[in-house]
Amino acid sequence: MVSTYFSYNYISRHLKQSLTRVEQQADVAREAAYYKANIGKVKTVDDFMKDYRLYHYAMKAYGLEDMAYAKAFMKKVLESDLSDATSFVNKLVDKRYQEFAAAFSFTGTTTPVAQSEDQIDEMIGLYTATKKSQVDALADDTKYYSAQIGSISSADQLLNNDRLRNYVYSAFGIDQSKWPSDTISQVLRSDPSDPNSYVNTTFASQLSGLNAQLAQAKSDVSATNTKIADYTAQLSQPGADVAQLNVQILVERYHLESYTKSVSDLSDQIATIGNFVDLAGAFEFSPDGSLPSGVSAQTAANVTLTTKRFDDSKSAVYAAASPLNEALAIRQFRNAILNIKSVQALVSTPAVYDFALGAVGLDPEEVSQDTVKAVLESDLSDPKSYVYTLKDDRYVELARAFNFDARGNLTTPLVAQDPAKVLDIAKNYVIVAVRQASTDQQKAVREQAQKDATAYQEAIAGIDSVSDLLANRKMVDFILVAKGLDPKKVSTDYLKKIFASDLNNPKSFANTESDPRFAEIAASFNFDSKGDVARLAMIGPQKQVQLRETQANYLQQSLEQQQGDTNPGVRLALYFQRKAGEITSAYDILADKALSEVFRTTFNLPDSMAAMPIDQQAKFVDKFMKIKDLSDPAKVEKLLGRFSAMYDVKNSQSIGQGQSPLLNLFQGSSSGISDSTYLAIAKLRTH
Repeated sequence: MVSTYFSYNYISRHLKQSLTRVEQQADVAREAAYYKANIGKVKTVDDFMKDYRLYHYAMKAYGLEDMAYAKAFMKKVLESDLSDATSFVNKLVDKRYQEFAAAFSFTGTTTPVAQSEDQIDEMIGLYTATKKSQVDALADDTKYYSAQIGSISSADQLLNNDRLRNYVYSAFGIDQSKWPSDTISQVLRSDPSDPNSYVNTTFASQLSGLNAQLAQAKSDVSATNTKIADYTAQLSQPGADVAQLNVQILVERYHLESYTKSVSDLSDQIATIGNFVDLAGAFEFSPDGSLPSGVSAQTAANVTLTTKRFDDSKSAVYAAASPLNEALAIRQFRNAILNIKSVQALVSTPAVYDFALGAVGLDPEEVSQDTVKAVLESDLSDPKSYVYTLKDDRYVELARAFNFDARGNLTTPLVAQDPAKVLDIAKNYVIVAVRQASTDQQKAVREQAQKDATAYQEAIAGIDSVSDLLANRKMVDFILVAKGLDPKKVSTDYLKKIFASDLNNPKSFANTESDPRFAEIAASFNFDSKGDVARLAMIGPQKQVQLRETQANYLQQSLEQQQGDTNPGVRLALYFQRKAGEITSAYDILADKALSEVFRTTFNLPDSMAAMPIDQQAKFVDKFMKIKDLSDPAKVEKLLGRFSAMYDVKNSQSIGQGQSPLLNLFQGSSSGISDSTYLAIAKLRTH
């Protein structure tokens, strides 16, 4: 029989080819095709568990075939919240259950929502920042105006300076869309104290007539309201002609609407004339638009008056940015966003609509709801979609902030990396960092690693493309360390090729590299073919990356099982190789029967060692093995080379003579598991 040493080394050095051979086997290919074709139809945990082939495929992928019968138990695993440290699955010692739960999204964490928690927090932060920047911009405008108004020498020079003109127009309530600059120039040249000046002959002279019309319009409104009240009262009188009275009420309501509009229009005209008179009085320009020698465009008092009027005109901006109003708007937004299920619901909910537009710097009063709907329904991956035709980054930012499809319904979020994968990378980074530290340094290293992990979780939300990611070398190094790779040996150009690879093509650059961890890194991100961030793709209860990992795990498990049928030692070695990166302490080895067997065999230690107190066993592990070396693939290979040789020596008499007892390390009893054994397998932590 071929030795364990030779078999393991051959498979290890040709792992991709070995997995490909397994993948091409008829039974493996058939089950993989079935899983891929049908997992997308699953809606609930019960749907999943009722389909024998889907359920058993997944259970095998995560090394849990022997627990497939315990459906009630596995249902609790799948329904556990991984983010809750007290949830059922997080209390289980065996990490396979956590890995299995993480492979699916049955807990509702990926149920489509208008905004994820991260998106909500980001929008609130953006709203706060936008309101502050708007107030800061007003202060800058006032500073600019105060500094520049003294250099103005003519009315036309003032009006030709966009920033000064806009400031003056805001201060004096002038609508640029209604009043041509020539008219305003004439007003600026007027002297309000001169009855023959332009502002008086053209505008102020109308005040008497307008005020009379306003008084009449108000009287008409009052009289009409009286008539409507009278007709309404008559409706309840005996013998009333209800039909005729209703007609008269409708006629008077029509009149009321007309009179009310007249009151509004006349009031606006009178206010505008008052503003024009004030504008003329606030400047010192001569009738020809120039300034008398030695005279400034405004006196100091009028500069102060103008800046005050400007601030008054922006009262809504200041009010929105006040701590009290800002807190109220945020609270209302948080409560309302949870009920938004469509684009139509969003534009119909002021607490969300106004807040969202305000966050990106758009004025709800100036933007059409139809425009906003079209923006939110745009496909951000399509450069020809509606949002890009507007050529305004504020609309792109708005579209990115929500999760709607082309029909205005909820869809998955637009994120560079799934939150669960972010947490997984952060967790692995901390594990690697602590494992490489000496015992006396571990506490400090853990604290710093956790800070680094938090920084990564915050920074990933700002990644919009592969280019953004690779430009942030600190983030890249964080990811590489989390995967057990040396950042110094990995160039940015190499990673560009990895991320440019088509992971669905087995012949692509990433898939043909000897180290599969780089393809795993690329698969953990959600970029489209152009390198831009894309929406999370869901296939039933699994994200695309979860489906890919499940398929890869199934192949790995199939390879290990098949090798174990011939030589259990090869299966042990392959298993240890796969789990090495997850080992953080001697106790991780001792808690796993298969890993413990590899350790004892490698260093020729007796099986009776397993009966020793656990702390004494841990001392033996630390004596013979450096845990931090397990993050180095070369050192793991050397260790397993020794194991396979020692395994051949130890089992030279039993290889090929029936099934090895070592297979019991990977599978349960064929006669079933008792309640006590069942609890032992899934023993809960007590600390």
